[in-house]
Amino acid sequence: MVPQRQLASFAMGCFWSPEELFRNVAGVTHAVVGYTGGVTKNPTYHEIHERDTGHAEAIQITFDPQQVSYEQLLQLFWANHNPTTPNQDGPNIGSQYRSVIFYHTPEQQQAAEHSKAELTGSGKWKRPVVTEIVPAQKFYPAEEYHQRYLQKRGLERCHI
Repeated sequence: MVPQRQLASFAMGCFWSPEELFRNVAGVTHAVVGYTGGVTKNPTYHEIHERDTGHAEAIQITFDPQQVSYEQLLQLFWANHNPTTPNQDGPNIGSQYRSVIFYHTPEQQQAAEHSKAELTGSGKWKRPVVTEIVPAQKFYPAEEYHQRYLQKRGLERCHI
């Protein structure tokens, strides 16, 4: 029996570092960067940075839940960005850099809300966790030059 693949979609600031992070997880079979959560159809990088399209830079992951659980992906999401800075990722500022979990199923919504509540209750952050948890919307892959951007340039992170 072929395992059923699932989708996970996250926005956690600049999409280049998360792509590398998730692409290297055993059980992740595909990772693509793009734009979601907005109103403009087929947005471009230039449009989401110059106009208020409502889109966030995001990553969409295809994964095998028999190898990696959605909860494990959520742990990586929380551990690899600051979920208390609204519309900001390091030096990058704007709503396209907001922290969002885009859930694809009711089970993902429940897991995301549970993990956010646990993080909030842990006291790890002094400021409130502002991550949005919303239904997945149409995902638009970013331009080809953004795919595997860091790998193509021999970099490890967005902010060096």
